This record gives sequence, C-alpha cells and structure tokens, in this order.
Amino acid sequence: MLNNNRFLELVGTALPIIQAPMAGAQDHRLAVAVSKAGGLGSLPCALLGLSEIESELRQFRQGSNGPVNLNFFCHTPLPNDTNKDQAWKQRLSGFYSEHGIDLDTRINSPTRSPFNDAMCQVVEEFKPEIVSFHFGLPEKQLVSRVKAAGCIVMASATTVEEAVWLEANDCDAIIAQGAEAGGHRGMFLSDNIATQPGLFALLPQVADAVSVPIIAAGAVADGRGIAAAFTLGASAVQMGTAYLLTNESLVSDLHRKALQNASDNQTALTNVFTGKPARGLCNRIMNECGPMSDDAPVFPTAGAALAPLKTAAEKMGSSDFSSLWSGQAAKLSQSIDAESLTKQVFASAIKHA
Repeated sequence: MLNNNRFLELVGTALPIIQAPMAGAQDHRLAVAVSKAGGLGSLPCALLGLSEIESELRQFRQGSNGPVNLNFFCHTPLPNDTNKDQAWKQRLSGFYSEHGIDLDTRINSPTRSPFNDAMCQVVEEFKPEIVSFHFGLPEKQLVSRVKAAGCIVMASATTVEEAVWLEANDCDAIIAQGAEAGGHRGMFLSDNIATQPGLFALLPQVADAVSVPIIAAGAVADGRGIAAAFTLGASAVQMGTAYLLTNESLVSDLHRKALQNASDNQTALTNVFTGKPARGLCNRIMNECGPMSDDAPVFPTAGAALAPLKTAAEKMGSSDFSSLWSGQAAKLSQSIDAESLTKQVFASAIKHA
C-alpha cells in the first residue's frame, strides 16, 4: 500500500513524511532531526524577519544535507478596524480587571506577514528545495519567481475546490488539510468552517480531482494513519501535532502539559487568538468568548489584546489565554526525539500497509 512513490520522486527524500511547519513551536532543530530520519524538515517563516529566515536556513544546512521546506503565509492583509479593536478590548475588559491589568496596557505580540518581494529574494538567493504556502498562493509573479529559482511549490487545500484551483495555478503538490488538523486552517476560497470536510472524506475526492501528488494532513500521528492515508490516495503525509511533544519542540511547559492530558474531544476551531480559524485545545478564553467570535478583529490582529492576559496568566501557571494549537490526535504524540519518532511511525506504517 505504500508503493505510491510520486512524492519521493518529486522531492528526493527517503521517507514520505513531512514535518508540518509550526510557527512559534519549533525552529531548525526539529526540521534537522526529521531530515536526518529521511523525512522532509520544514521551517515556518510566518513569524520571522528576513535575517531570521536566513539564519534558520543556514543552521538547517549545517545540520542536514537533505531537502528543506520553507513555509510562508500568503493572506491578503485587511485594514485595521479601530472600532472593532476597541470593542474586542471591551469584550475582554472583565479579564483585565480580574488580573489587575490596565486596559491600555500593550505588549508586543508576533505579527504574521504574507509572502512578499523581500521574502522571495531570500528564496531566490538560498534556493530551498521546497517552498510551501498557507492560505492559497501569492500573486502569480511571485510564484513564477519561486519556480524559476528551481523550487517545488506546495500549498494547503481544505476542499476539493481549493485543490483544483491550486493545481490550475501551478502548484506541484497539494497538502489536503482535513478539519482534524491543528493550527490554522488553510482556507482561502471559503470562510465557512461548518462545511470543512475531515481528512478521510477530503483525501479520496482530491485524489480523483487533481493529477499532482497529494499529501495528507490532519490527525495523522502514527503508522495506522499513514497506511490509511496512502490507501485513500496520498503519496505522503504531513504531521504536526505528533511532533509537539518531541525533545526538539519549543512549546511551553504549559502547552506540553495540556497536550499530555488531551483527549480526542478537547479541541475546537477558534478565531479568538488571531482572527482566523485555527484548531487548538480548549481553554478559558475559547470557552467564554468563542470558540468562534464575531467580536474578534481581523487576522492577525486579534492576539494583540490577548497578549497582556496571556503574559499575566502564564506567570501564574495558567494557560487560560494561551493558544494551545493541537490536532485531534494529540493523545498519539510521544515524548521522544523527533528522529526516532519519524523512523518509528514509518516502520509501523509498513506493518499496517
């Protein structure tokens, strides 16, 4: 069942396993560990400045001679709505009072920048083997420049319609992201989370609709999931949550503890942290203000008002206001090194194929 080698032939890795790019939860060390095992290591760039992207790339190249995946967001920034920002802060005012924080307190929170000319110049200089995108694709001129640099282009699709669009716009491989997946939904042709399909409904329909290699993403965390994904048409899998408990993960102790205690019914899609739907472990802010809230400002500004609350709560040992990104299969994660995990799940997949 694992004899679909189209992804391996495209990217040149030994194993059909991609470590999902997880901004804020990893750096080059996780990517290197997965690469050493024969998988495809990924570097998330959405939260990084240009010099940081270059530094991460250099450190990856020092640690591994395998291919690397650079991942970027390509959302269209929307203008800030001052009135909505103020209304959101008022919605949170009770939490501010509870923690003794002045409502005007500001703490710098990470900004997420879309792929642009400057980032494209870094790609052209360093020529990573793969460049992947979330929230669709950047403008055609930028995609053409990425491909002219010799890079393979991948992007996430959450529906068959999105997959067909990506193939028509020169995507070399498509990541079929099921609703079970942790972190941000890659939605770009729809904003209706109520109709998002699960992976094993999405995957065979995408396989029937496109001709490029398909990568399965969404609660794939062990050999059984890999074997099932291949049965339904995938030629590789992308795993994220499975790596969050590994030694190389950068998640906080609070996040790690929440993952260790998670069950299958403890995640939800929420927009309260960034303004876009993302799956994470339920906590107080999600339960009391969401999980989906019409009050949340546009992506990615919603998190600015939460930053003082997050800082104060975490100092008290609480993750009430922290984004605890996770897919639905957190219980399958393991607290081992990422290289061993990658080899182990593939060996298990062979047994279950």
